Amino acid sequence: MDITGKSDPYVKVILLIHGKKIRKKKTSVLPNTLNPTYNESLEFDISDETLEDADLIFKVIDYDRVGSNELIGCVGIGAHFDGIYRDHWFQMIEHPRIPITESYNLRETIPTITCLSPPITHKILNTNNVQEK
Repeated sequence: MDITGKSDPYVKVILLIHGKKIRKKKTSVLPNTLNPTYNESLEFDISDETLEDADLIFKVIDYDRVGSNELIGCVGIGAHFDGIYRDHWFQMIEHPRIPITESYNLRETIPTITCLSPPITHKILNTNNVQEK
């Protein structure tokens, strides 16, 4: 926050595949606000197969002309996070091109990936087609 009591926030989005940073993009800076609203789209070009191994980290940062920028808070969603952070990701994958919104509280620290692999989906075999030898 600036000495005026306001901040100049922007959002940096980091794409991770298998926990490795692949790309990052950021929004424009919105000056002098504590309640920013971004009407921007950030797109990453990745394959459908890669989506199930992908994660996004959103960092909200206060831009400072003098000195270093300050982290306001962050959140991560994706295949390798737990709970709602993973569930929301897979809901979006299952319903492409349909906005599926979710509200998150920002954390003070960068989230860590808690799962080493995405959840395994089990296929049920049709036992009527199994032949015994």
